[in-house]
Amino acid sequence: MKSVIEKLPPALKHGGYSAMSVLPGESAAEFEKLHQALVAEWGVDGELEADTIVTMARAIWRKRNLATLRLARIAQWQAAQLQLTVVAGVGEQEQAATGQVSQGERDLIERCNNAEQQARRELGEFYGLVEMGEEVTFDQFLRELQVFERLDALIDRCVKRLLQTRGLRSLMTAPDLSE
Repeated sequence: MKSVIEKLPPALKHGGYSAMSVLPGESAAEFEKLHQALVAEWGVDGELEADTIVTMARAIWRKRNLATLRLARIAQWQAAQLQLTVVAGVGEQEQAATGQVSQGERDLIERCNNAEQQARRELGEFYGLVEMGEEVTFDQFLRELQVFERLDALIDRCVKRLLQTRGLRSLMTAPDLSE
């Protein structure tokens, strides 16, 4: 029997690839490339700096791939809608088999389908925006800006931590000139 860790996807097994780093549909290799570029840029020295660089890489990665979270929300919504459709379809089949679907219910379903078809015709390619729902509103845009601001603040804190660590390290290793 596999342990809980063995059952996890590779991106979730390793510290550098936590659930907030590489999500399904994203490239672990691209994340590693970003991480290694930051290691090279900052010349990491020690565990504290290594941890800070991983945190910075995660924040930069999430900022670059924020769309993945949006797509995840859409996928979750669509999956829920499909489940509801299947469940409703089973009920409709049972009602049709027993003849319990009223004419009023059939008329309502037909009117809804006609309204959707008319909206698709009139809106054309913009109907995709209707299907996306909450994802393409001004409020969602403001929420995304807040996420970007928080990620930028995290990146700034990482840079500050790196500079403080290096400053303290240089003070601890500076020669004593008082002798």
